Amino acid sequence: MDSWRTELPEVEHPSSELTKRIMFLSGVLDGVMRRELTALGLTPAEFEVLVTLRRSGAPYRMKPNQLARSRMLSTGGTANVTHRLVARGVVEREDDPDDARSTWLRLRPDGIALAERSVLVNAAAHDALFDGVPAEVVETATAALRRLFAAAPGLLDGATAARATRYQA
Repeated sequence: MDSWRTELPEVEHPSSELTKRIMFLSGVLDGVMRRELTALGLTPAEFEVLVTLRRSGAPYRMKPNQLARSRMLSTGGTANVTHRLVARGVVEREDDPDDARSTWLRLRPDGIALAERSVLVNAAAHDALFDGVPAEVVETATAALRRLFAAAPGLLDGATAARATRYQA
């Protein structure tokens, strides 16, 4: 930031340092997540599909179009990801008895276990990044970000769009 203050001071805004720090933290968190997912044999898009199905509650199933909308993936991207998960045996397609043209995507028992393991492993890895940081510092930063999002609801639309772009299959 000091270099920019000297070289191009008009680029500095009240949000400049905040933006840079959030981008840096996002990159670190993303790198940790990708490392953990690679160890589990998952891509970020596969992880998103698995945890979305798991988070939906028993019987852990959704229509492909619901899944695509909830993850902001294209239907083609969702199809590619689910084909891989079906081939792996962690997701299955079920015929919809109420609509012969439609199917459900449902987690199989191994898929439930993989979704839960991947969430737990990622949570532990992210927590390890903050090891040694006093709990009150983490709580204060979390509260500040909550206030930031509440004050600027448009941020949520931008974050969702960015995630959708990053996780396209």
